[in-house]
Amino acid sequence: MSPTAETSPNLIRVLIVDSNQTQSQLLRDALRRQGTFKVAHCQGKLSECLSAMQAESADVVLLANGLADDRSRLCELLRGLHSTHPKTAMVLLLDQYNRELVVDTLRSGARGLFCMTLMPFKSLCRCITSVYEGQYWTNAEQMRFIIDALSTAPALRVANSNGHAVLTVREAQTVGLVAEGLTNREIGHELKIKENTVKKSLLRIYEKTGVSNRVELVLYALGHHQEAK
Repeated sequence: MSPTAETSPNLIRVLIVDSNQTQSQLLRDALRRQGTFKVAHCQGKLSECLSAMQAESADVVLLANGLADDRSRLCELLRGLHSTHPKTAMVLLLDQYNRELVVDTLRSGARGLFCMTLMPFKSLCRCITSVYEGQYWTNAEQMRFIIDALSTAPALRVANSNGHAVLTVREAQTVGLVAEGLTNREIGHELKIKENTVKKSLLRIYEKTGVSNRVELVLYALGHHQEAK
């Protein structure tokens, strides 16, 4: 007998964190109808969210818009979830955003920012699938905020969750130049190395950071950025 949608091992487990119960139930029901998600929801409090995660693990957590009203609380929630469940992808559902919110939430561990007022529901489904597969989800304007935040930093140090440097000094310089939008040839000119050497270096950086392209690398660098000491 073939498995049903609710018992299929291939379902993406989604947890909706929202203090608005009616809104979260509507979103839960809409996602369940897609047949590719197993969805639960809880109120938007850190303790309740962590308890829900312990009771039923999630692959993707959707954090609803109301939490963005208190940015410090939101970032605390993101850091708490990222610390206890590092393999769970977190997506912030927004009605509106600004530069500070985008930069702070990605630095705190979010893998996606989805604007509910600008994008259709089908795009949210693609967003969930993308972050589940290890990618990041941002729009063009949010990406510009991220690049600005990295390119204006005095120094770049990409560290893991234990605070240990992931990249060599030269690799960190390469990431900084990628964030500025330079091509491989331009990076080679800046670092006085061959273009092919830059290409090989980027492949090593991708392997170290677990990303697959330049956009994901910039997002990874923002989320794991520390000021050089």
